[in-house]
This record gives sequence, C-alpha cells and structure tokens, in this order.
Amino acid sequence: MFNTVVRKYNSWVNYRRTVEELSRLSNRELSDLGIGRGDIEFIARRASR
Repeated sequence: MFNTVVRKYNSWVNYRRTVEELSRLSNRELSDLGIGRGDIEFIARRASR
C-alpha cells in the first residue's frame, strides 16, 4: 500500500514538473514541437504514466 502512495506521488510530481516546463515555453517554441498550449496537460498526463 505504501508503495502505491509513493508511486502516485512520484507520478504527480512528474506531471507537475512537465506542466511547469512546457508552460514556460513560448507559443512559437511549443508550435515547433507540434504542441498547442491547450495540449500541455494532456501531454503531461501521458508523460507521467
């Protein structure tokens, strides 16, 4: 049970870090990566799995 809590916490930390990093990019930089600003949370969820 404790491992599950730790795993979920680490996943959440990874999600937040990804959202923060992508949010710092300009719209042009995101566009160069093929990412829209509205896609950031979706991409972060996928990356945190």
